[in-house]
Amino acid sequence: MRLSAPILTSVVLLSSLALGAELDPTTLYKLTTEGTTAKVPAGKKGTFVLEIQSLKGAHVWKPSASTKYPDPRFEVPLTATGKGAGTVEAKVTFFICTADACLRQQKALSVPVAVE
Repeated sequence: MRLSAPILTSVVLLSSLALGAELDPTTLYKLTTEGTTAKVPAGKKGTFVLEIQSLKGAHVWKPSASTKYPDPRFEVPLTATGKGAGTVEAKVTFFICTADACLRQQKALSVPVAVE
């Protein structure tokens, strides 16, 4: 028996939704901004760092990932313009995966940066 693509997609989606109800995906990863520049002189550059650390044997899905699934780390340059307290804000969307399913995650981050 062959399943048409829409039916097969629905079956896979329902499997993921059922697993998602049993598993709290936030226990499968940790977001860290360690290494982000905390103090930046006005007019100078700093770096915003974001790393998604996999936990409990999970991995972050990437279309071109190697079989070892290295945790993704992003380093984004930032330039401070005016003196005072500021923030770097990021919206992150990714899939955290186990052997059974990949679950979509969306997070908003706000990291304080002091401009001197």
